[in-house]
Amino acid sequence: MKEDADEASQPKWLSASLRWLLWGVLAFLLIALVGTVVWLAGRYETSRAQASVERDAADALGDLRSALTRNLQSLQALQAGEPTREAWMHSAAAMLHDHRELVRLEWRDPQLGTIAAVDSPYRSPVFEKLGRANSQPDVQQACLNARRINSASYERSYFVPQVDGLGLEVLELCVGQVSGGRLTGYVVATYALPEMLASMIGPEVLRSHEVSFTEADGTRLAVHGVARRGSRVFTSQQLVDLPGATMVLRVDAWRAAPDVFPNVLTALVTAMSIALIVVLFMLGHDMRRRMRAELDLADALAFRKAMEDSLVTGLRARDLQGRTTYVNPAFSNMVGFTPEEILRTHPPPYWPPESAEDYRKRQAIRLASDGVPPREGYESVFMRKDGTRFPVLIIEAPLINVHGVQTGWMSAVLDISEQRRVEELSRASQDRLQATARLATVGEMASLLSHELNQPLAAIASYATGSLNLLHHPDKSGSDSNFAARREGEAATVHAGLDTELADSLELAMNRIAEQADRAGRVIKSVHDFVRRRDKEREHVLPRVLIDAVLPLVNLQARKLGVRVDTRVSDDLPGVQCDRTMVEQVLLNLARNAMQAMDGAKVADPWLRIQVRRVAPAESAGGKAWLEFSVADCGPGIPEDVKQQLFTPFFTTKAEGMGLGLSLCRTVVEQHGGFLGFEPQRPQGTIFRFTLPAAPGPGG
Repeated sequence: MKEDADEASQPKWLSASLRWLLWGVLAFLLIALVGTVVWLAGRYETSRAQASVERDAADALGDLRSALTRNLQSLQALQAGEPTREAWMHSAAAMLHDHRELVRLEWRDPQLGTIAAVDSPYRSPVFEKLGRANSQPDVQQACLNARRINSASYERSYFVPQVDGLGLEVLELCVGQVSGGRLTGYVVATYALPEMLASMIGPEVLRSHEVSFTEADGTRLAVHGVARRGSRVFTSQQLVDLPGATMVLRVDAWRAAPDVFPNVLTALVTAMSIALIVVLFMLGHDMRRRMRAELDLADALAFRKAMEDSLVTGLRARDLQGRTTYVNPAFSNMVGFTPEEILRTHPPPYWPPESAEDYRKRQAIRLASDGVPPREGYESVFMRKDGTRFPVLIIEAPLINVHGVQTGWMSAVLDISEQRRVEELSRASQDRLQATARLATVGEMASLLSHELNQPLAAIASYATGSLNLLHHPDKSGSDSNFAARREGEAATVHAGLDTELADSLELAMNRIAEQADRAGRVIKSVHDFVRRRDKEREHVLPRVLIDAVLPLVNLQARKLGVRVDTRVSDDLPGVQCDRTMVEQVLLNLARNAMQAMDGAKVADPWLRIQVRRVAPAESAGGKAWLEFSVADCGPGIPEDVKQQLFTPFFTTKAEGMGLGLSLCRTVVEQHGGFLGFEPQRPQGTIFRFTLPAAPGPGG
């Protein structure tokens, strides 16, 4: 009953509050209308005052231009009829008497030498203190510009100190004198800017305004007019664009604040009447608007509920204490619990019992932190009602109320069981593809055996044949004289002398046979491990050891082909963690290819350089240390059409080649995390480079 009474009294309270609100709105409207009308009236008065100043400034600019034009015509008339110096000075003095703005007139020859000069009678000579020489550059610039444009030219104004301790801003005008198409001289007129304002602008402007010349940046050059009156200033600026000089004519007017009340009374009464009518209309219209708002709110709530129910993503809301306050149907279906079971239980029933304590600690840490959870979310494991566990992805965001205060967290929960199953299937499929690729490589490995073991097995055969010859025909190892002696019956003595030499030869041959046979066995084992997908047994090996291991075979072929071999390996280089046998095969294959290329091209002085160096920090990536092995030759280089297919399996340019050597070399280097590439050797040849990661620890 108490709740029903509270619900019945709530509309009355809202209605009373609404009435007070409407009365407040009415008062605000009346005040706002009065203020708006006053402001508009003030704006109107201000615009009128500004427009008046703009007109006066335009009139002042017109007066100034007209006066300057008349003065220019008078200056041009001074040169009419080629007057004598005395006649010119008489005319100039008369002009200075009539024009107070002019403080000096000069007649100059074409080389700007002064022929005659007359100063204004109204003031002491303007250049009396510093002389005319200081202003000579301004006169020259004005006359040069006048000659260039074939018309009168002004120069920028400048300040001239006076004998009374003050100064004067003056402006130079240069007018060229032309007779018979030939320049015969100049008339230079010096204007005083303050006198220009006083004499050239109409008195109606000067009576009520302050007029000044300013620079473009606002620096005042000369000022004339009435003193400041009133509290508001209105300013207009007009550009005085003269040939060779530019100034700004500024006109300032001060006015008192406009009296707006006589203009506002009628507007104020009308505005108040309109406001009352509007408020009455609002009172009648308010109930209908409230009803529409309630219907719209109900529709919005229904729309939101339908939208949340249609989602396949689970939604969960929690308060700041971690209690679940809302779940949507998708979340309930996901975990198998009803919303009532979830909302009334804490901790939530979908937490696995074995992980509930960890989840409680994790939730306490997350709720206590002020930071926003990452937008990519975090993964967890939930439990369905039947006890099965399933992985979920949780994306959280803070719940903010209308006052901007956080009241909890909203979570979007995604069941990623299917995603995990697809990932497992993809991983298994990838493993099968890799296995298939390795099986496809078996054919290449078989070719590798014949390709890579050809040279060590040939060496084995050569040493074995030599050993058999020594064993079966020991008498052929002596000289021709010993052979003749043995033919005469001294075989026993000679055989006794050869036992030691023969034993040494057999021991060396057998050692070589053992080394090459062991090498062949290691190659076969590495290939076998590669095919069987076993992890390579990598060991810490110094670069010098790798080079020394392949150097005998390289030197053997180099002596046959007449190639000079140069190795450059520093003893302070770190070791590498690698499959030693396969890396040796890479070095041997690159060296053999280089020597065969030089032999095929019939290089006059062939050489082969095997070098190991550290990779500079700027060249390495990921902060790891790397070593670079390079094999350089002076052969013919690699043609452009071959470069694109150089590492393609079964591509070869040799008649007896199988096209697998470089392909397998690159595979071995990439299995170690390195890179195999090549570039031209300047001025001739090719450099093959491959990188291996340096082993950590001592020496690396």
